[in-house]
Amino acid sequence: MSEYKQRRIPLLGQDSNALTWLIIINASVFIILNFLKIVYSLSDIPDELFQRQILNWYTLPASLEKLSVRPWVIFSSFFTHFSVFSLIGSLLWLWSFGYILQDLTGNQKLIPIYIYGGVVGAFFFVFTNNIFPALAKNIDDMPDMMGASACIMAVAVATTTLSPDYRIFPLINGGIPLWVLTIVFVAVDFASIGNGKAGIGMAHLAAGGMGFFYVKQLQKGNDLGAWMISFWQWLDDLFNPEKKHTVKKEKDRLFYKTNSKPFVKTPNLTQQKLDEILDKINREGYHFLTNEEKEFLKRASKEEL
Repeated sequence: MSEYKQRRIPLLGQDSNALTWLIIINASVFIILNFLKIVYSLSDIPDELFQRQILNWYTLPASLEKLSVRPWVIFSSFFTHFSVFSLIGSLLWLWSFGYILQDLTGNQKLIPIYIYGGVVGAFFFVFTNNIFPALAKNIDDMPDMMGASACIMAVAVATTTLSPDYRIFPLINGGIPLWVLTIVFVAVDFASIGNGKAGIGMAHLAAGGMGFFYVKQLQKGNDLGAWMISFWQWLDDLFNPEKKHTVKKEKDRLFYKTNSKPFVKTPNLTQQKLDEILDKINREGYHFLTNEEKEFLKRASKEEL
């Protein structure tokens, strides 16, 4: 049963999870950019040339004219960090909120919220800097936006909206409510923005609003990220036809919603059944298990399956 415990509470969330991939992608882009910067420095190439030839093709400009030349930076910008302190800070906050979100909802909500938050943040960054005359007159000198802060703001607000009383550090007086951690993150985030960066501030506020809206829609039964998961599964099936994803029939999904049972069945303890339950936790979260499945896990832990 030690294998089950390791899979249930891994350091970065759930096995083969979105949180791990987001951390890997952000760290990989950081390593690539800094490696290229070292190459430029050793070649005695001016920093301005590195900025123009490399970094600007990853970061989000405020100018619509510049954005029209490299539209992909809307997405690449929220995976791009150049400062080691910025990277460490972002990954720590991402791990903190992403771990809790996956514990509550499973493995399929983090990336949609992250991406939606980044896109909405990017839109409001460009919109704010172009709509207000005081900002628009200096738009060519406006620093580009980069980093995962807007995406993390969306994840933080979404997680807090979903379960504001979720407790962290339970050994400290019964635990600290999640909303306290969120307030600390928001305070640190906006303190780091500094003066003269109203566009970035608006981007982060809008991303937080997106996280709130996403969860409220999810609670109403509208999963705004379902199409992303379906698209990813389609791609996965395309390149891995032997591992096609299967969609449960409606009668199979609704079978366990009945409250009355003609008899109580005690399932046999099998590794296959255990794997199926662990996969369900990975997809949807522990809270979506049926009482029978939770009881199965308790029996399996006692008998060390």
